[in-house]
Amino acid sequence: MSTENEGLPITIEFRGGAESLFDNKKKYEVNLPSDKWTLKRLLYWIRDNLLKERPELFMQDDTVRPGILVLVNDTDWELLNQGDHVLRPRDTVLFISTLHGG
Repeated sequence: MSTENEGLPITIEFRGGAESLFDNKKKYEVNLPSDKWTLKRLLYWIRDNLLKERPELFMQDDTVRPGILVLVNDTDWELLNQGDHVLRPRDTVLFISTLHGG
């Protein structure tokens, strides 16, 4: 048995225009540096490590801005206790912006 912490491998995706805040990159495969991550902790990590511009368009206070849907393995995070949901290895977290300019 390995005593090394191998981290938490997850997939992070952005759609519906949210990808424009992340250099138009829609998918990130990341290995987070520990095994205990909540969605709220992930939001801060995304802001500090992936977000390229205008953090106010992604986060408001300690959650996502209104108009951004968050799905974990295709399940709305509102059904999963939102920011308190604990991520598991190989989860896919999808952020979809429902706000569009025009």
